[in-house]
Amino acid sequence: MMNCKEATELMSEDLDRPLRWRERVALRFHLMMCGGCRNFKDQIGFLRAAIRQRSGRD
Repeated sequence: MMNCKEATELMSEDLDRPLRWRERVALRFHLMMCGGCRNFKDQIGFLRAAIRQRSGRD
């Protein structure tokens, strides 16, 4: 079972590279069980969208 530290590291790595199949499955399983990590994933997505929107205007 993946812990929260490993899950957040994988979510950050996913921004830079595609995750391997096993990493994606392990992360999805962890996210089903952990509300805190789901919130972190949502926050990363929000920040990424905000940065993209901001850089598109400049």
